[in-house]
Amino acid sequence: MKKVIVFGGGTGTSCLLSGLKLFPVEVTAVITVSDNGSSTGQLKKELDIPAVGYVGKVLLAMSNADEDFIDLLSYRFHKEGSSLDNHPVRNVLLAALIDLKGSLSEAARYMCELLKVKGTVLPLTEERVDLVGTGHRKGEYFYGQVEVSHNIRNITRLKYDHRVRIRSEIREKILESDLIIFSTGSLFTSVIPHLIVKEIVDAIAESKAPVMYVSNLVTQPGETDDFSVGDHLTAINQYLQKRKVDVVLANNGKIDPEISRKYLETEGKTIVKLDHENVSAQGAAVIEDDILCIEEGKIRHDALKTGFLIFSYLMNSHEYVI
Repeated sequence: MKKVIVFGGGTGTSCLLSGLKLFPVEVTAVITVSDNGSSTGQLKKELDIPAVGYVGKVLLAMSNADEDFIDLLSYRFHKEGSSLDNHPVRNVLLAALIDLKGSLSEAARYMCELLKVKGTVLPLTEERVDLVGTGHRKGEYFYGQVEVSHNIRNITRLKYDHRVRIRSEIREKILESDLIIFSTGSLFTSVIPHLIVKEIVDAIAESKAPVMYVSNLVTQPGETDDFSVGDHLTAINQYLQKRKVDVVLANNGKIDPEISRKYLETEGKTIVKLDHENVSAQGAAVIEDDILCIEEGKIRHDALKTGFLIFSYLMNSHEYVI
C-alpha cells in the first residue's frame, strides 16, 4: 500500500483521518503536543507530561472499535468541585498509560491495539513542551499555545521553550512516505508547530514525496482572520524553508449565506476564499471540489470525499504538475 504521513492536531486532523482510514493506504499521524488549555493543560501541568488531548482525539478518529467503547473514551466528567471535572476518559487513560508504558508514543501504540487502529499515531515529541511566540518589541514573548493563538498578529516567530527532540521513527516515516500532508486545523498552533523542529523540516527537504496542504474551510479568530487559501500556504511555505507545498486541496463549494452570517456573528469566523492566482504563484497545483458539509450546524470537511480526493491524488500524482 501507499504510505501517507499526516502532520496536525485537533478536530480538523481528526476529521481528515476519519475519512482517510476508509481507503487502502498506510497512514502515520504525527500529532503536536504543545496544547496547554482545558483538561490537557491541567494534566500536562500536574503530571509533567506532554499534552495528550490531540493524540486522544486522533486515536478515536482512526478507531475501528465498537461505538460503545468509543463513547466510553469520549465521556467527559462534569462534576463541579471534583478533580475529574472536565476531564475526558481518554485523557486520563493516556496519562496513566504514559506512566505504565514509559512514553506517550508507547501509550498511543497500546491504544492503537485496543481501538483496532490501522495505522500509526505518534506524538511529535515525548517531552512536555510549550509554544513561545517572539513579539515585535525587544524582550516581548507570548508563552503557551493559548496565548500564542490570541496574539499571532503580534508575533514575528514561533519556537518552543526548549530544543525539542523527536523519535528517529518520525524521520523514517517521512522518508518512506509517498505523500506528506499538512492537515486542516489551527494553522499556527496545530500545523506550523511541526515545522519549528529542525529535524522535521530537514527530513521533508530530503524526502522525494509530494507535499500536500488540506486547506481550512473557515478562518480562526486571532490566528487567521481574513486569511485566504494562499495566505495559509504562504505561512506554511515560510516555515518549510527549502521545500514548498506541491498541491493544495481546497473547497469550492458554496455555503448557505445564513450559516455564514451566524458563523461571523457568533464565532467571528469567515469562509476561507480560494485565491487561485496566489496559490499558483507559489508553485502549487490545486485540487478543488465541494468538500464541506454541515454537521449539527457546524461547517466541517466531508471526511469521505476529502479522503477520496487524497487517495485519488496519491494514485495519480504524476498528473498534477504546474
